[in-house]
Amino acid sequence: QVQLVESGGGWVQPGGSLRLSCAASGFTSVYYSIGWFRQAPGKEREGVSCISRSDGSTHYAESVKGRFTISRDNAENTVYLQMNSLKPEDTAVYYCAATIECTLDPGTELVYEYWGRGTQVTVSS
Repeated sequence: QVQLVESGGGWVQPGGSLRLSCAASGFTSVYYSIGWFRQAPGKEREGVSCISRSDGSTHYAESVKGRFTISRDNAENTVYLQMNSLKPEDTAVYYCAATIECTLDPGTELVYEYWGRGTQVTVSS
C-alpha cells in the first residue's frame, strides 16, 4: 500500500524553526520527485518546495526562499523540509506529494500522484 506520512508539525513562535518529515512506504521515493505544499484556512493550496528525482535539484516558492530547505534521505525513504525564520503567514497544513517531475506552478497539483494527509504548522506568539 502506497503511503506518504507527514510529521513534525506543531506550534512555534515567529522566528522559530521546525523540520517536517515525509516518510514514504509502499514505493521507493527515490524514483519520484517529492513536493511540499501548504494550505492556509480560506486560501488555495500552494506549492512550497520540491526536490527532483533525477538530479536532486531543489525548487522553492519565492515566499520561502532563503528560509526553507528541502532534502532527502534515500536510505530512509524520507524527504525533509527544514523551515527557519518562520512567520505567521507560514501557518498552514503542510502536505507532501510524489510526482515524476517537479512543478510548483499553481494548478499543477494534479500531476502529483500520491499525497499525504498533512501536518499542521502554526506560527504565532
